Amino acid sequence: MADATSPIAELGRRAKVAARRLATASTAQKDAALHAGADLLVDRSHDILEANAADLARAEEAGVAATVTDRLRLDPKRVGAMADGLRQVAALPDPVGEVLGGWVRPNGLRIAQVRVPLGVVAIIYENRPNVTSDAAGLCLKSGNAAFLRGSSGAIASNTAIAAVLREACAKVDLPADAVALVEDTSREAAVEFMQQRDTIDCLVPRGGPSLIKSIIEHATVPYVIDGDGNCHVYVDAAADLDMARAIVVNAKTSRPSVCNAAETLLVHADVAPRFLPALAADLEGVALVADPAAAALLAGATAATEDDWATEFVDLKLAVRVVGSLDDAIDHIARYGTGHSEAIVTRDLAAADRFTGEVDAAAVLVNASTRFVDGEQFGFGAEIGISTQKLHARGPMGLRQLTTAKFVVRGDGHVRT
Repeated sequence: MADATSPIAELGRRAKVAARRLATASTAQKDAALHAGADLLVDRSHDILEANAADLARAEEAGVAATVTDRLRLDPKRVGAMADGLRQVAALPDPVGEVLGGWVRPNGLRIAQVRVPLGVVAIIYENRPNVTSDAAGLCLKSGNAAFLRGSSGAIASNTAIAAVLREACAKVDLPADAVALVEDTSREAAVEFMQQRDTIDCLVPRGGPSLIKSIIEHATVPYVIDGDGNCHVYVDAAADLDMARAIVVNAKTSRPSVCNAAETLLVHADVAPRFLPALAADLEGVALVADPAAAALLAGATAATEDDWATEFVDLKLAVRVVGSLDDAIDHIARYGTGHSEAIVTRDLAAADRFTGEVDAAAVLVNASTRFVDGEQFGFGAEIGISTQKLHARGPMGLRQLTTAKFVVRGDGHVRT
């Protein structure tokens, strides 16, 4: 049971008080806070970069992998991008107060369903200090308090960024605790953070499999999993093969370390002999693992294991299988997919309709790269993560996904008989 007297519990209570203020803040006031935050990020970039340099020095001393260090590293351009992100969120429509529906009952009761903030949105994340700014900005615009717990590796950077955003809120007479950062980065503190049932309305983890496993094991608050992306591209018998080559190359190589990158390619047997040998030249530098039928058509491919079909490689590696039919492709995705993003390349409308109707995923694409499954690309402006769950949000989580709804019922002295 969480300790109700701990510093984390106290920070959560302060965030909950702030959330009540934010829920009724005007759009103009929230946007003013976002613009003030953007200006302060730029004005204080020297302090932020100095804090980030301390994090980087500790990471290098500890021998942290280069990919992790790159995610941690800030520079003037990245700080500027964080500021631009806040300004972009300020320019988005405010979801709070949107009327989702309304009707009048035969007895005269007027019922409306209205969009409202979740309350306190907690985010637990790894070595990406830009998440501090991105998450806080999205929470602020959607009327939520941001309760943040970053990693030990980025603590100096996160503390500096959170301080700037707290000052920005105070400048426009919003509570500084609208942005609350847990500075205890111990594992025990992380578990305690996940169990603040009295204050946290929704928890969003941003991190790898170990973090997700910890959430599932320890969290006692409602959470939305930003899950694995074992994404597939299926090249149908009726595909435009030039289009398919461009889509597969983009889905796999444009940014292989992200969750919307393709990990498995499925190719219909009718087009595999023409498609795969030509594709291999476009995937130079990509390690290919394949079933026997695909391996016979791909120079340098090695045999795929059962684990390969279920693995999110987050690297320049691709699993390839030849399938006999659309049904086989759909069955493969149902068995191994993680419900993130799945794509079909085809000129057959009936095949496209079957694929979109039968494949169970947060996003299903026709003749487009899986890399488009992203909050900004969807027109949300930004996202707090990509949910692979079905409740309460699914897919890229933008401003609307950080809200819920309540019913407002208006009567005229109505009593129930």
